Amino acid sequence: MTRFTTPILVATLVFAAPCVAAAQDVAITNARIIVGTGQVIESGTIVVRGGRIVSVTAGTASTQGVRVVDAKGLSAMPGFIDSHKHVNDGPDAKGQMQSLLEAGYTTVLSGGSNGGADVALRDKIEKGEYNGPRIIPSVRIPLTQTPAEARAAVQAMAARGIKHTAEIGLTPEPAPPQAEIEVLKAIVDEAKKVGVQVNVHAVSSPAMTAALDAGVTRLVHLPNKDWTSYEQADAVAKAGAIVAGLIAFGAPNIDTLSQGPAPVQWPKDNTARFRDGKPWPEAIVGANRDAKGRATGTEGGFTIINARRIWDADPNHTTISYSTDQNGDDLVVLEHELKSFSIVFSMADIHRIIGPNAARFVGMADQIGTLETGKLADVILLDGDPTKNIYEMLKTKVVLKAGRIVVDKRPTH
Repeated sequence: MTRFTTPILVATLVFAAPCVAAAQDVAITNARIIVGTGQVIESGTIVVRGGRIVSVTAGTASTQGVRVVDAKGLSAMPGFIDSHKHVNDGPDAKGQMQSLLEAGYTTVLSGGSNGGADVALRDKIEKGEYNGPRIIPSVRIPLTQTPAEARAAVQAMAARGIKHTAEIGLTPEPAPPQAEIEVLKAIVDEAKKVGVQVNVHAVSSPAMTAALDAGVTRLVHLPNKDWTSYEQADAVAKAGAIVAGLIAFGAPNIDTLSQGPAPVQWPKDNTARFRDGKPWPEAIVGANRDAKGRATGTEGGFTIINARRIWDADPNHTTISYSTDQNGDDLVVLEHELKSFSIVFSMADIHRIIGPNAARFVGMADQIGTLETGKLADVILLDGDPTKNIYEMLKTKVVLKAGRIVVDKRPTH
């Protein structure tokens, strides 16, 4: 899949131009509507005015004064939200942003940039130079500094208007040292004062628990070093915390595309590879190894079971979010993640994870993640029924971001 604009999309891209940046008034009719709350309307209408949803109803609704988009049996879902992905401006950024939209993503929380490359990317999208999803920038704050220096770094990012830290990496094994914990506590304390969300990379259950003890409520990546106990899962739920999936980190990629801003096709040779294209499981970053030093590939099993255990610890099911952490072909990456989710989650659960839960993770639960009155009109139309299986979620045809049609791949009439 190319990352650059196909001819069928050229006409659509005029909506991204600065001179026509205003949202449209639109009515989407004859759509199966997956609201994101668990409700499914088999045939209904979504009315959008001023970039926001004003009604979601079964059957028909008044479409006076709005542009009508006849879904003709397509399914409407909230735009996909990736709560952790490394995106920055660069030579391939324009194509990558278009590719993300075409896959159905309308919001991405950046994995982090000290140099402001994700801010530059956000700004170019907002100005209409690129057609892309909503980018939420973040700033890296290392733990290899004093608590006072870390507090100053939080204040500096808040002064720039950036409201998220990048993933703050805790030592996973055997557990984070006390020096890291003290710096993390200072970051969390200062962040509360200035309205910054702290996102922590904790890939072992001891690191996850240490982060929770420090006051962290946003965890990047499921534990992939060990089994999470019932008690540790309960701690996530009791803290009101949420984990940004990356459930497929340890799962092999087979006959897919490599990671990178300009992915290349791997040979179709039925070889298991890590996401960098090198042999699986040896190439897994920080691979779990046996007594002889051999990579075991247990990461894939740990993340899948730990996801379900953490999910079950919370009766309201708000503890697991969706993220990819990959920059390969966007449809392939989407499929790779969803395949692992589908082992232990229902389709209704998956819709919650990639919708309202991911919106909660990025701090926008009141704005996006469900198709409800008052929310931003981030809507995707898919050529299939995503209540059936994950493959029906790989068929995005139309994308609205805040009420603007930014992708339309329906056949011309």
